[in-house]
Amino acid sequence: MSKFRERVFSGVQPTGGVHIGNYLGAIKRFVAMQETHECIYCVVDLHAITIWLDPRELEAGIRMITAAFIAAGINPKSHIVFNQSQVAEHAELAWVFNCVARMGWLNRMTQFKEKAGKDRENASVGLFAYPNLMAADILAYRATHVPVGEDQKQHLELARDIAQKFNTDFAERIAALGYGEAFFPLPEPLIQGPATRVMSLRDGTKKMSKSDASDYSRINLTDDAETVAQKIRKAKTDPEPLPTEVAGLEARPEADNLVGMFAALDDVTKAEVLKEFGGGQFSRFKAALADLAVAKLGPIRAEMQRLQNDTAYLDGVLAEGSHRARALARPTMDAIKDIVGLVRQRS
Repeated sequence: MSKFRERVFSGVQPTGGVHIGNYLGAIKRFVAMQETHECIYCVVDLHAITIWLDPRELEAGIRMITAAFIAAGINPKSHIVFNQSQVAEHAELAWVFNCVARMGWLNRMTQFKEKAGKDRENASVGLFAYPNLMAADILAYRATHVPVGEDQKQHLELARDIAQKFNTDFAERIAALGYGEAFFPLPEPLIQGPATRVMSLRDGTKKMSKSDASDYSRINLTDDAETVAQKIRKAKTDPEPLPTEVAGLEARPEADNLVGMFAALDDVTKAEVLKEFGGGQFSRFKAALADLAVAKLGPIRAEMQRLQNDTAYLDGVLAEGSHRARALARPTMDAIKDIVGLVRQRS
C-alpha cells in the first residue's frame, strides 16, 4: 500500500477559448473524479505565456476556463480551483526540476517539436521547458493521479522520470529527514473513455485545436445551438455508411472521431453507438449527434455566460482556491529545500 495520499491534479490552459475536446477529454472527467478523489484543478496560466498573448485575452481566458470548470459541475468548495500564477511554489519547484531534468529528455518531447515547428531557435525557453513546469504543477501537491488526454501522456511520463531521479539523487537525505524511501510519488496517468483525444471536424487525423484557423474545425462551448448543429452537419466524413463493429472504424478517422464524441457525450461505448447507427448513412447519425451535443452543452454554455458576467465571483473562487492550494504546496516546497540543502528562514 502506498504511503502517499491519493490526490488528483490536472489543468487546462486559458488560451483561445474552450472547446468540446477540452470538455470531453478533460473537464467532464474532472467532474466525475470529484466523487471518488481529493481533486485540485488548475487554470495553467503560466503555461499559456510560453507564447505571446494579449494580456486582456489572457485575463478573459483565465476567467472563461474557471467559468467552464464550474458550469460543467466542478465544485470549488469541495475541491480546489485556482490559477497557477497565484501559487508561487509552481515556478519555484519548476526551477529545481530544471536542474533535475536532462536536456536529452526535453529534446524528445514531441509537443515542443510540433509547436516550435521549423523555427526552433526562435521558440521561447519557456516552451522548451514547459514539461518541467507541468511536473512541478503535479508534484508540488505530491499528486498520485493525473487525468490527461493522450497527447499529454509523454509529459506525464517525464514527470515520473523527474520524480524518480529526484528520489534517487537525494535518497540518503530523504531517508535522513524521515521521508522514507521516496519523497515524491510516481503519478499515474488516467487516460480512459471513448474521447480522450478529440480530433478536428475538418481533418480526423489532427487534434481539435483552439489555434486552428477554421472555426468549423471545433465546437466551442460558447457556440449557440444553431452553430453547433451547423458545424456537425458540415463535419468531414467519408462516403461509406457507418460500420456495425468498432473494428470497422479503423482507417476511418473522421467516422471514429464523431462516434467517439457521441459515445462520450452520451456516456456509452462506441460499440453501443454503432449498435444503434451502424449500417446507416451519416446524415441520420449527424442529426442525432447534433441534438445530443446541443442538449448536453447548452446548459453549460448558459451557465458559463452567467458566470462570466460575475467576475467578482470568479476572482473570489480563484483567490480562495489559491489560498488553499498554497497551504498544500508550501510545506512541500519547504521540505524540498531541506532535502536539496537550500537554507531557508524558519517560522
